[in-house]
Amino acid sequence: MRAVRDAIRKGLPKGYEEGMQYNMIAWYVPHSRYPAGYHCDPKQPVPFASIASQKNHIGLYLMCIYADETHRDQFISEWQATGKRLDMGKGCVRAKRLDDIPLDVVTRAVARIPVDAFLAHYEKIVPPSKRRR
Repeated sequence: MRAVRDAIRKGLPKGYEEGMQYNMIAWYVPHSRYPAGYHCDPKQPVPFASIASQKNHIGLYLMCIYADETHRDQFISEWQATGKRLDMGKGCVRAKRLDDIPLDVVTRAVARIPVDAFLAHYEKIVPPSKRRR
């Protein structure tokens, strides 16, 4: 887990914070930057990425690519180019072992999305009626 955490930290643009969210190590847009919070639970900051050690896998939850087809397609393409098997839902990547994760691909995926671009896309896909300002 430490290696995955370090890979995310290495690429993480300024403006995100690290902490615990939903019982996982997470990176998010703090309330000081986006006071409305996460539309599903405004008490929570807007999630960007998180990692968890699940019973049968390492879970990498990438909200940063979940609703952005361009970033998701690029992530998938880069992962597949490594020859490593990709077990992925819309934004969740599952890996049995650390060696199954191309850490440089994870670093580049988070590095491509500065906080302002992430929030602009978030506001574009979440209707104003769902957001609290």
